[in-house]
Amino acid sequence: MSRPGDRRPIVVGVDPDPSRRMALAWAVDEAARRRLPLRAVHAEGVPRGYRVREMPTWEERNEALHKAGTQVLEGAVDFVTARHPQVEVDAVLARGDPVWVLREQSHDAMAVVLGSRHLSRAQEVFGSASIAIPVMAHAHCPVVVMPEPEHITQEPAYYVVGVDGSEHAAAAVDLAFEEAALRGAELRALYVWEQGPLRIFDEYPPQQEARRLLSETVAGRHARYPEVDLRHELVVGHPVQVLTDASAHALGLVVGTRGHGGFTGMLLGSVSQGVLHHARCPVIAVPSRPA
Repeated sequence: MSRPGDRRPIVVGVDPDPSRRMALAWAVDEAARRRLPLRAVHAEGVPRGYRVREMPTWEERNEALHKAGTQVLEGAVDFVTARHPQVEVDAVLARGDPVWVLREQSHDAMAVVLGSRHLSRAQEVFGSASIAIPVMAHAHCPVVVMPEPEHITQEPAYYVVGVDGSEHAAAAVDLAFEEAALRGAELRALYVWEQGPLRIFDEYPPQQEARRLLSETVAGRHARYPEVDLRHELVVGHPVQVLTDASAHALGLVVGTRGHGGFTGMLLGSVSQGVLHHARCPVIAVPSRPA
């Protein structure tokens, strides 16, 4: 996620509702921990609630959007300054679709942070109302999706990361170690063994191969972060259920994403989509080749 001398900002999408500050709080805390600047981004939308005969002119609509967006960002900057006065913050008021705006911002970002107010029902997660899935699929950096309201963590603090031996999972493990080291937290690395419809007569050899992949994936990274208390295990079950259960009181759940695709239903793997809907802690989605 980071490299020496890196000054890429933490980008956060600012919710117009001032009561929804979990994403902004996480983002400014992360910026403070990493000593990075913060960029608060708000994409202007279309005002609602007008009757046809009351429809404003183009100039009036643009003025109203600009005024509302400016107020949203001013409130966000005030929140950031009060929480961490030392964090350098700038505000971007952009026009356009929020998915496109945040995707463009991700080109030079350390991470993009979003709130999850649209993730309470499956039809919202997978419908056009949610921006989390398309942003996760097309972003050029890790994407953090924060739940509302705040979840309850457990002591000692820990992160969970899913491992399957693939390239996108390896990138997720890198970030999971980094986050755990920054927070002084433990790390649980899980390889989920999902039994197929036809049960294998002798499952021991393939399970041993899975354990080998898990051990090899975390070994070199643990050497770079010896201060992280690591636990890794193979668990039998469905990946979404296992990762969701394991992360119930975690600081965060880190998963890799395949990205790509043009339709919402085809953007991410089923595990990434599943944990995004069911997890009650922050979900950090990491592309296989982060910028």
